[in-house]
Amino acid sequence: MNWAAIWAIYKVEMMRFFRTLAQSFISPVLSTSLYFVVFGAAIGSRINEVEGVSYGAFIVPGLVMLSVITQSISNASFGIYFPKFIGTIYELLSAPINFLEVVMGFVGAAATKALFIGLVILGTATFFVDLEIQHPVAMISFLVLTCLSFSLFGFIIGIWAQNFEQLQLVPLLVVTPLVFLGGSFYSISMLPPVWQSITLFNPVVYLISGFRWAFFGIADVPIGLSLLAIATFTCLCMAAIWWIFRTGWRIRS
Repeated sequence: MNWAAIWAIYKVEMMRFFRTLAQSFISPVLSTSLYFVVFGAAIGSRINEVEGVSYGAFIVPGLVMLSVITQSISNASFGIYFPKFIGTIYELLSAPINFLEVVMGFVGAAATKALFIGLVILGTATFFVDLEIQHPVAMISFLVLTCLSFSLFGFIIGIWAQNFEQLQLVPLLVVTPLVFLGGSFYSISMLPPVWQSITLFNPVVYLISGFRWAFFGIADVPIGLSLLAIATFTCLCMAAIWWIFRTGWRIRS
C-alpha cells in the first residue's frame, strides 16, 4: 500500500477545504438554524411529539443526514471531476498507484469533510433542543459509514459526469428528494399504510431510521436492516468503482 500517495491526495483535497473553512463552517450553521426556525417553530408548534420525542429533537438526525449525504456526494464528485476537467487525471493513471489508493485519498478526504459538517450541525442543534444520545458509538458508526458510502457514490458521479451540469444532476434531482421523502422530518408511521409500503423502497429510509435509533432508541425499520442496507450500498459502490478503473470507463477517453 502506497501510503505516501494516499496522504498526498488526501492532503491536497483537505487543503482546498481549509481554504474555504469559514464558508464551510458558516453555511451549515445558518442552514441548520433556518431549518429549526421553519420546521421547529412552524411545524413544531402543531406537532408536539413524535413517538415520545419532541419534534425539534426528532428532526435533528434527519437534518444531519440531509447535510452529510449531500456534502459527501458534492465533495467526492467535484474532487475527482476537477482532475478530469483540467487533465491531471492522466498523471494519477500513470503514477505507480492502484485504484484503491486513489479512492482512499479522494473518498477519505470527502468523508472527512462531510463528517466535519455533520458534527458542526449536531453541535448547532444543541443550541435549539436538548439532545440525549442513547447509543453514541452506534451514532458515530452510522455517521462515518454514511460519509464513506455516499462519498464513494459521489466519486462514481464525478467520473460519470461530463460537465458541471451533470455533476449536480443526480444530487439535486434524485438524492435530495429521496432524503426529504425518507423520513427526515417525519416518521413513516405517520403515513397511510399504502405510502408506508411505498416508502420502504426508498433506501435512504433505512439510513435515517438507523441513525435516529442511535439517538432515541426508536426506528421505523429494524436496526439490522439499516446496517444491511448501508453495507450493501457500500459494497455496490466499491464494485462499481473497481469496474470503472478496470475498464477505464469515462477516465481514459
